[in-house]
Amino acid sequence: MTVYLMLSAGRGPRECEWAVAELAKRLERDAAHRNIPTKRHESTPRSVVVELQGPGAEACAKAWTGTLCWQANSPYRPNHGRKNWYVIARPCTLDAPRTEFRESDVDIVPCRTGGPGGQRRNKVSTAVRATHRPTGLVVVVDTERHFGLNRGLALRQLRERLERGDQDAANALVTARWQIHDEIIRGDPIRTERP
Repeated sequence: MTVYLMLSAGRGPRECEWAVAELAKRLERDAAHRNIPTKRHESTPRSVVVELQGPGAEACAKAWTGTLCWQANSPYRPNHGRKNWYVIARPCTLDAPRTEFRESDVDIVPCRTGGPGGQRRNKVSTAVRATHRPTGLVVVVDTERHFGLNRGLALRQLRERLERGDQDAANALVTARWQIHDEIIRGDPIRTERP
């Protein structure tokens, strides 16, 4: 089992960035104590994604999911009265699954279409209805007068729609990861850590 856990400073001050770095180290130490291998992804000053692998990864991620508090004096503003720095930790997904396109997964059915083009168009089955069975996508192509050309166009349109759908899914994942930054709730932490 693999779990990706994002730790984010949200829109907090510079001390929250420091808290993210310290809490990520603490998370990795806790995972190592539980014999769970970790790996960092997408590390920036404001956020980090930690990959937890193996049995127990889900339980470890659950123990760290929510608002975290790093309780320490500010290293940047020594006389600052505040010492609670809040960070959000949420599971996230890094990669959207890609839809594999194989011609063997496509049902191609010849059909007739009406409209301009005369008797040939109305009587001869040159149009193509192509259905991608795994996703249920259907395209109908009747732009050419030959079945073979319409078949090629239908396959290309299906491939393009699947690629567009995969790209939309990947963009939605990036948006969801960005929204984690705004989910932080200051106060009421599920876990408080100190240096």
